[in-house]
Amino acid sequence: MPSGGANPTCRRAPKPCHGIARGILLFLVAGCSFHARAGAQTTPLRWGGDAEGGAPYQFQDPRDPGRIIGFEVEIADAVARILGRPAEFVQNQWDGLVPGLERGNYDMIISGLEITPDRAEVIAFSRPYYITFEQVAVRKGNESIRSLEDCTGKTVGTLKGSLAQRILEARPGIDVRSYDGQVNAYEDLMNGRLDAVLMDHIIALYNVAPQPGLKMVGRPEGRLEYGIGIRKEDTRLLAEVNRALGEMISSGELRSILERWGIWTELCGDYFLDHSPGNQRPVAFEDYLAARQASRSVWDRIRQYASYLPLLGKGAVVTLELSALAMVLAVCLGLLLALTRLHAPAALRLLCGAYIELIRGTPLLIQLFLIFYGLPHAGIRLSPMLAAILGLALNYSAYEAENYRAGIQSIPRTQMEAALALGMTRIQALRYVIVPQAVRLVIPPMTNDFIALLKDSSLVSVITMVELTKSYSQLASIHYDYLGIGLLAAAMYFLIGLPFVRLARQAERYFSPEHRAFLVGGKQRQAGE
Repeated sequence: MPSGGANPTCRRAPKPCHGIARGILLFLVAGCSFHARAGAQTTPLRWGGDAEGGAPYQFQDPRDPGRIIGFEVEIADAVARILGRPAEFVQNQWDGLVPGLERGNYDMIISGLEITPDRAEVIAFSRPYYITFEQVAVRKGNESIRSLEDCTGKTVGTLKGSLAQRILEARPGIDVRSYDGQVNAYEDLMNGRLDAVLMDHIIALYNVAPQPGLKMVGRPEGRLEYGIGIRKEDTRLLAEVNRALGEMISSGELRSILERWGIWTELCGDYFLDHSPGNQRPVAFEDYLAARQASRSVWDRIRQYASYLPLLGKGAVVTLELSALAMVLAVCLGLLLALTRLHAPAALRLLCGAYIELIRGTPLLIQLFLIFYGLPHAGIRLSPMLAAILGLALNYSAYEAENYRAGIQSIPRTQMEAALALGMTRIQALRYVIVPQAVRLVIPPMTNDFIALLKDSSLVSVITMVELTKSYSQLASIHYDYLGIGLLAAAMYFLIGLPFVRLARQAERYFSPEHRAFLVGGKQRQAGE
């Protein structure tokens, strides 16, 4: 038990958890006020998409990674211009686009979204802005597959939830492998893990053309239409978007955009009633190929990697910010849970125990989905940043509670008895005697938990957060460089976590019994002199 002549009851010790909570509250209120002022000045047309989806939809410019380009970016800008509103892109993981629209994260979806009966039951669709078909791609030199009919007994990759997947699953004898993104499927095809890939023609075009080892085979399969997804209740916006698309079709602007990207098809001509000869060079497609196929020296690669640093650094800042705030909340809540579980009435102890087991027994990803997409159905809407912090904090608070419980229980009971004998209340004994000693014991596991939380923060990309891992994934998907960019991202994670490991070791040494004995001995020598 710490010694000293001063009576703890006569001192007012600071309450760090209260100060931290006030600071976080002020931060959130300031952010809300800023967004409220910004919203009062302009009403941007917010559209959701996934920049990781790859070319030519919306993707990072190979020459300027901080810039999002693509034919759908140009369509969104044109629609917003006709409606007299500035366009604002909102990044969201592709399979979360429809839930994000329903919870109000953005006004519409433009991300290669196929118009299907299942989706039409949930959201409304504009008139189609693009019509295409499915296309088979294989490795060059593979003469055994000349069409989709030859894929029986083969392993074929496709996009999850797409028309191509439904076509493949309707054919018996095909081993279907579904992917979340287009790039990984064509990478696996190049590496021999797949025999063929069936995806939308424009996806095949932009993934096969830059790869000399791939080719497209067979006739067009199926027909699919891309539409702009809008909430069913937003009938006014739906009418305005349809009007804007109609103007773009009649003026030829939409065809000009599609021709620039080299994706105009006969199906588009049939739907738009436009069979006139094309007069627009596919300059955007040619520029993309030039950027992908350009040979680079060692110094060119170094400069290119250097150009990725601002984008990766921005993601690293987001990762560090949400991880630090989440850990602070997790520690405060974990300590409260531990004390409640040890010293509260039976009902509260049972409730805390159930909470801890429930949180530890369910995946963090499910918890994030429930907080971000589930709570709005109960009238609770949280910003992506706040939802990410809350989700990580609630998850890790259960583990911190167990750390603190073990630390508190490791303190001899005689410490509490001695404190009570000195006239302290139980709360004062916990505050001044037990908890400070327990903190010293839980520093090592708490540090390990923070490093784990840093890595688990990569999961928040599912709720529209663009952190370090998402930034890496977006860059790698457009440059097909998972190794070099991955090493950069790994180095950033290491550099983020290293200072905290060092600080934890210093704190552990500072609070160690040997160091405290050294300090006490030094003070006694000074008093004797």
